[in-house]
Amino acid sequence: MAGLIKGPAIFLAQFAGDEAPFNSLPAITKWAADLGYKGVQIPTFDGRLFDLNKAAESQTYCDEVKGICADAGVEITELSTHLQGQLVAVHPAYDLAFDGFAPENVHGNPKARQEWAVDQMKKAAVASRRFGLDASVSFTGSLAFPYLYPWPQRPAGLIEEAFSELARRWKPILDVYEENGVDVGYEIHPGEDVFDGATFEMFLDALGGHKRCQINYDPSHFLLQQMDYLAFIDIYHERICAYHVKDAEFNPDGRQGVYSGYQSWVNRAGRFRSLGDGQVDFSGIFSKLAQHGYDSWAVLEWECCLKSPEQGAAEGAPFIESHIIEVTDKAFDDFAGAGTDQEQIRRMLGLTS
Repeated sequence: MAGLIKGPAIFLAQFAGDEAPFNSLPAITKWAADLGYKGVQIPTFDGRLFDLNKAAESQTYCDEVKGICADAGVEITELSTHLQGQLVAVHPAYDLAFDGFAPENVHGNPKARQEWAVDQMKKAAVASRRFGLDASVSFTGSLAFPYLYPWPQRPAGLIEEAFSELARRWKPILDVYEENGVDVGYEIHPGEDVFDGATFEMFLDALGGHKRCQINYDPSHFLLQQMDYLAFIDIYHERICAYHVKDAEFNPDGRQGVYSGYQSWVNRAGRFRSLGDGQVDFSGIFSKLAQHGYDSWAVLEWECCLKSPEQGAAEGAPFIESHIIEVTDKAFDDFAGAGTDQEQIRRMLGLTS
């Protein structure tokens, strides 16, 4: 039986700020609920909204957070560890840029930064279980992405070793998630070593098919790579545990294509857009997910090169609501078994006189 997708929900990371109502969990959850959202995905890396260290240690704190959300009228969908997951594996080319995702006391020290990230990931597993959540969302990080395009030619074994090392780093983390009964839905995203179906399979194989290695489905990244994002659901639906509802558009011309020529977001051939303003076929996606029995949350992840976040958030809830399919138990022309018995069936097949 196909399930009913839950939603609409909203990822709070893009909206958190220093001004009300975006600077505290009580205020931002009330803001989200007032817009029509029923769930919130909480960024564990933003201290204005959430304290991951405390959540991993204290059931009382987790109960307080759940109570704040419930009082506002929303549920917690998942905990996000995108920034910490990114820091589990960082190529040295990105050291300086990614130091900004970590506390100052580990800046300039890749080993200490990675250890901090691993500890954070494990704490998120424990915190998720304290909240009664079965899934979380994250990034894989990257060791091989600078070698994405094979020029100069990559030496034999480089990619294989990169994925082996990525798995060596993640396997102990995923084992903690297994102990807590929580999936990690990796957002498949350019910049990560896992950026499409082929690389997800490589990662999964290197992990020995670890059951907690799952997918946070986000079609925007697939559209910008010109992938068949509907066929992706058919192939990988058993591993999809979370869903970011995010739009994008790709408009190549005589000057730029998929790589978008180092242009600003406004001037790129590939751009993120608010829901309904891009080219993603959300009717097709919600249909595919319903067909395959996806019954978790549809979570708005808002990014847009043109529209304000406030307008995007306000438009996002009714957009998602209108696409959620109330699945039927029986197709309108499904009369199988109605008024027939075994003898009638045999007569219909010409097996009796």
